[in-house]
Amino acid sequence: MLLRGLTWLVLFQLLGTALNHLYVPVLPGPIIGLLLLLVFLMLRGQVGEPLSQAASGLLRYLPLLLVPPAVGVMVYAADIAADFWAIAGALVLSLLISMAFVGVLMQRLLKGHSHPQERP
Repeated sequence: MLLRGLTWLVLFQLLGTALNHLYVPVLPGPIIGLLLLLVFLMLRGQVGEPLSQAASGLLRYLPLLLVPPAVGVMVYAADIAADFWAIAGALVLSLLISMAFVGVLMQRLLKGHSHPQERP
């Protein structure tokens, strides 16, 4: 069953990579594959046992993906320190913009989902 789930994951990644090369060079292929997998699972309505088992097995090794970025931060620590204020400003600005966007979006979603008896 594990092999079947891994096959589904690789199939969607390959499909996303193919669409990336043919039509959408802006987005990475694995991201397109993830979006296709999301749509597939939403249409299906459930996650099958093989796919769930394969995803659970891969999630155990997720922390290993964080090692290369941590090494990169340590290698380029002097460059990052030289541009500290620009990086900090960009992070704070992006945080404020995203918080405002999420607030507005949440208000609109809550307004659309209010009960009929609560609407004026």
